[in-house]
Amino acid sequence: MTEPEPIPAPGAPEALDSAEPATDFRPVEAQIDAVLGAAVRPRPVRVAISEAQGLLCAEEVVAEHALPGFDQAAVDGYAVRSVDVRAVGDEPVQLPVVGEIAAGSRQPRRLQPGQAVRVATGAPLPTLADAVVPTSFTDGHQAKVTVHRPVPSAGYVRRTGEDVQIGDVAVRQGDTIGSAQVGLLAAVGRSKVLVYPRPRVSIVSVGDELVDIDRTPTVGQVYDVNSYALSAAARDAGAEVSRVGIVPSDPKRLREIVEGRLLMSEIVVVAGGAGGNIGDEVHAALSDLGNIDMTRVAMHPGSVQGFGRLGPDSVPTFLIPANPMSALVVFEVLIRPLIRAARGTRNPHRRVVGARLLSPITSTKGRKGFLRGQLLRDEGNGEYLVQPLGTSGAHLLASLAEANCLITVDEDLTEVSVGEQVKVTFLAQRT
Repeated sequence: MTEPEPIPAPGAPEALDSAEPATDFRPVEAQIDAVLGAAVRPRPVRVAISEAQGLLCAEEVVAEHALPGFDQAAVDGYAVRSVDVRAVGDEPVQLPVVGEIAAGSRQPRRLQPGQAVRVATGAPLPTLADAVVPTSFTDGHQAKVTVHRPVPSAGYVRRTGEDVQIGDVAVRQGDTIGSAQVGLLAAVGRSKVLVYPRPRVSIVSVGDELVDIDRTPTVGQVYDVNSYALSAAARDAGAEVSRVGIVPSDPKRLREIVEGRLLMSEIVVVAGGAGGNIGDEVHAALSDLGNIDMTRVAMHPGSVQGFGRLGPDSVPTFLIPANPMSALVVFEVLIRPLIRAARGTRNPHRRVVGARLLSPITSTKGRKGFLRGQLLRDEGNGEYLVQPLGTSGAHLLASLAEANCLITVDEDLTEVSVGEQVKVTFLAQRT
């Protein structure tokens, strides 16, 4: 059963869940604390650096090699002693070119005073050379080069260890490994790195009325939206997702499936497992796997929900509403932060900013509202503006697809007027 969401008054931003007073409801912050307290980071694993992108580093990577590993030319030009071109001013200086060094050359060369060696970018410098004269500072001749501009000592040279010294920390524990970190790991000679793997999340949809999207629903049936939408949301949060799909409400079968997922997941989400008779049946079917607290949380939508730690490994398990809009809001407020915390993210919450409201909104007293909105920027003064979405009769999920933020309305407010400041949480941006 889906928790009721009555049609809003004209101009209201969304259909709210039950208007029942929030008596004995748990505050949203208390529920978030309880959920985050259950976060368990998967054990680190060592992977090839090509597979580490997007993961958190689980070790201090100390450089065993300097970067660069030798003095090298930063540009194409001529390796020289800077003292030999110091006198360049009104009169150019000519130097005999006694050789050429290409990038990757392993043949040692020695430069004598008053000589130059032609070098390519990345080539090792010959002994005694302390600078490179760029080709553009010369006439470019290969036998005897004329230098028109002086260069200082170390000019246009990448010094040994200039980027990373032996013993420096190249990548820190807790850093997210992006393309730059992968490159740095390769540059210091690391083929593998210890990382925290993505937490494994299993998504289950419960309901005898559900059919998969490759079938045509008959009267009384609806497509399974939640397993697809929540799987996408979990993947976006950084999880390794297993979309179990539709599970019948038969207690024995449901229990078997969830019990199996507990053995291979860090988080289990059961959509359609909260509210109404089906919610009671789901709770009863799973209760012998551990304690699930069926809680009314002071939020809308999605106030009816359950959370507990099931199985021998005390896996965090959520029972959330069947309504896709409510399910996605519960995911954003509670499940996404848990995934981020399990990954080891320092701040598991999305960015929050203040924005000025462009249309009035209403909310349920005693519950924190999470309303869909579109965040804009005033080009004149850089101020954030937010337009509520989801007027009367609008499809709730369709308006969420248009939203790029959630507007948060405090529990003590029932109306917010145009022009007032509200808190806005960024959602994933469309590109």
